[in-house]
Amino acid sequence: MTRLFLLALVLTATAARAEEIGSVDTVFKFIGPDHKIVVEAHDDPGVQGVTCYVSRARTGGVKGALGLAEDKAEASIACRQVGPISIPKPIKAQEEIFSERISLVFKRLRIVRMVDPKRHTLVYLTYSDRLIEGSPQNSVASVPVDRATPIPLR
Repeated sequence: MTRLFLLALVLTATAARAEEIGSVDTVFKFIGPDHKIVVEAHDDPGVQGVTCYVSRARTGGVKGALGLAEDKAEASIACRQVGPISIPKPIKAQEEIFSERISLVFKRLRIVRMVDPKRHTLVYLTYSDRLIEGSPQNSVASVPVDRATPIPLR
């Protein structure tokens, strides 16, 4: 039982960078939390003034309460400028900015930032992958950056 508690603690700590904005129940469960769709905010750690909002399914029930459930691979993303955009340090042309386990061991939800220098735009992709086989389901969003604001690449 101690191992299960420690594992649940580690999984909870992994999600600390996401801020849950809200959720809606999709399936009532007699025991444990209901199945939900959650909306989370993810501030881009390398770009000030950009936040990505991700909606995804979260499995409830007993397995969900214990952190043993495997969440669905589907997710949707919308990224917006929420303040003045500044990029204090050079960023990679393509970089994973968020990763969270959505099953006990094998599946992860990821957010990748890509830079489109020709259009002076930041492109954000969310998808899930598995240790053995990933999912082709994905969602993309873009945030145009004012041409007066440089996008320094490393």
